[in-house]
Amino acid sequence: MALNVTDTALREGLVASLAVPRWVQDVASLAPFESLDVLLAVAYDAATPLSVDEIEQAIAHHPRIGEKPKGEGTSQAFSRAEQGADTEFADEIAAGNRAYEERFGRVFIIRAAGRSRAEILAEIHRRLELDDATELAIVGEQLRDIALLRLEKLFGGDAA
Repeated sequence: MALNVTDTALREGLVASLAVPRWVQDVASLAPFESLDVLLAVAYDAATPLSVDEIEQAIAHHPRIGEKPKGEGTSQAFSRAEQGADTEFADEIAAGNRAYEERFGRVFIIRAAGRSRAEILAEIHRRLELDDATELAIVGEQLRDIALLRLEKLFGGDAA
């Protein structure tokens, strides 16, 4: 069954999932999609890998883990839902965010959906030990994985 979505809705969903203009254009240019699985495969391929500039573009739209997103919109609603309301380890995660930003000069990015606060905190500490190139590659992968989850929520099941 074909994925029935307008070009406008597709592009808005892509931007809300990963605000990287090149990626949005690359994915949207291949529409219409035969199925959600085809959309996800195209989106995966187009985001693998993201360039350094694209990673920076995408990070600009992500709140720190553990902080509430500012503003309204689909991307902010996704962030709120992905991070949940759990405040366990809040001080430790805030300290980890600061250490990460000092070390790498950018916000810590992780696919929070499906992870506990303890897992997120452990991942901050593990990634603080990585070299810059390895960590940058992980950030790109995390951004891609977040985008795919968001696209699945937007266009999967009854939403399509």
